Amino acid sequence: MRRRREHGLAEEAEAVVDGDGIPVEQRPGGLRGAIEAILMVAERPVTDEQLAAVLERPTARVHEVLVELQREYDGYTGVGPQSTEPPSARGFELRNIAGGWRIFSRKHFASVVAAFVLDGQSARLSQAALETLAVIAYRQPVSRARVSAIRGVNVDSVVRTLLQRGLVVEMETDPETGAVLYGTTTVFLERLGLGSVDELPRIAPHLPGLESLGEYDETTY
Repeated sequence: MRRRREHGLAEEAEAVVDGDGIPVEQRPGGLRGAIEAILMVAERPVTDEQLAAVLERPTARVHEVLVELQREYDGYTGVGPQSTEPPSARGFELRNIAGGWRIFSRKHFASVVAAFVLDGQSARLSQAALETLAVIAYRQPVSRARVSAIRGVNVDSVVRTLLQRGLVVEMETDPETGAVLYGTTTVFLERLGLGSVDELPRIAPHLPGLESLGEYDETTY
């Protein structure tokens, strides 16, 4: 199955990369530029082998360029000492996750990205929706009843909105009560530039009033 997917990706990209007969190295940016272009549109991590197949270049060379790009985005130029926070680091980074490579916004800017994605665009989420989303994100998998207990209000309509936005999903059912348990989606993580919920920032600075969420006793509601 994986081999078929990689072959399909290669065939799909050939028309874009090699369709006009111009070698990758003769294009603006060369091999580096071609790899960056693919990473910019990739919806999931891309492996060394997939990129090598699409670009028809040795896997070792493709991996070498990926490592160079990763270091470049992190601000390392090869000149001077390497600090933990290079001053020239970009607002995005290239991560090797799940066996492949993908570009993410840097986790240090998670709160800024969250403010834009969740509250800075035309279709804004209400404060109630933001708080409900925060509870689900930090307590998942969690039922509507438990979210309502934490927030002190009925959250049925808000949860429906979050489901429609693709930010939360029905994960499973509670084996004892049969209640549906909710959690965040990959869309939620991608829009925040996070690889997993473990990278979520502390909640207190962003949603005052929910500071004690982490210490909430799940048996009390």
